[in-house]
Amino acid sequence: MFDMLFFKAYYYITVSRLIKKISKAKGLPPGTLVHIGEQKNSKVKITLIDYDQSNFQEKELSSVEECFSYKDKATVSWINIDGVHQVDLIEKIGTQFGLHPLILEDIVNTSQRPKMEDYENYLFIVLKMIYANNQSQILTEQVSLVIGKNFVISFQETEGDVFNSIRERIRNNKGRIRKLGADYLAYTLIDAIIDNYFVLLEKIGERLELVSTRVCTFIADLCFSHILPKPIPALGLA
Repeated sequence: MFDMLFFKAYYYITVSRLIKKISKAKGLPPGTLVHIGEQKNSKVKITLIDYDQSNFQEKELSSVEECFSYKDKATVSWINIDGVHQVDLIEKIGTQFGLHPLILEDIVNTSQRPKMEDYENYLFIVLKMIYANNQSQILTEQVSLVIGKNFVISFQETEGDVFNSIRERIRNNKGRIRKLGADYLAYTLIDAIIDNYFVLLEKIGERLELVSTRVCTFIADLCFSHILPKPIPALGLA
C-alpha cells in the first residue's frame, strides 16, 4: 500500500512538471530549438575520444568547432556533449554533421520517450540514464546518441554518467572495443545504461525491504502494546 501511494504521488508530480515544460514550445513551428528541461547556467563540456587499434587520443575541446574535423576520419570518434541547454551550440553540431532539425529539437527536449530512428546516414537513439551520485541520490537524465559511420555523438543533460568503464577499456585497449567500429561503441554505451538499471533496482529493492521491515516492526510493536494485558498491581506484577 505504501509503495502504491508513493508511485502515484511520483507519477502525478512528474506529469505536472512535464506539462509545464512542454508548454514552453507551444505554438512554435516544428524544428524550433527550445530547451525543455532543468534550467542550467553551467558551461557545456565537450570531450573527444578518438581511436583505432593502434592509436588513441583523449581531450577536452575548448570550442565546438574543434570536433568538426572528426566527422569523416577513418578512426572511431566519440564526441560527448555534457549539457544540451545551449541551443546555438547544438544547432552548430547539427549543421556540421547534417542532422535533421527534428532530431536537434528532440535532443534539447529532455522529456522525450526512449526511441530509435533510422536515417540514411546515421541512427538516432534516445535513452533514459539512471544512476546514483556520490551522495547516493538517484538521478535520471536523457541521453541522445547519434551513430554515424565512424563517429558517435552522445548528448547528456549534465556531467556524470555510467560510461567510465568504457572509457577505461578504450584507454587501456582492453577487449574488442578498439578493434571494432562506431556501431560497437554505441552498443557498449547502450549496454552500460541498461546494465545500470539492474544495479539500481537491486539497491532500491534493498532500501524498500529495509523500510518494509521497519514499518512491520513498528506496527507489530504497536499491536502487541494494545493486546497484551496490563500488569496487575495486586499480584505484585506492576
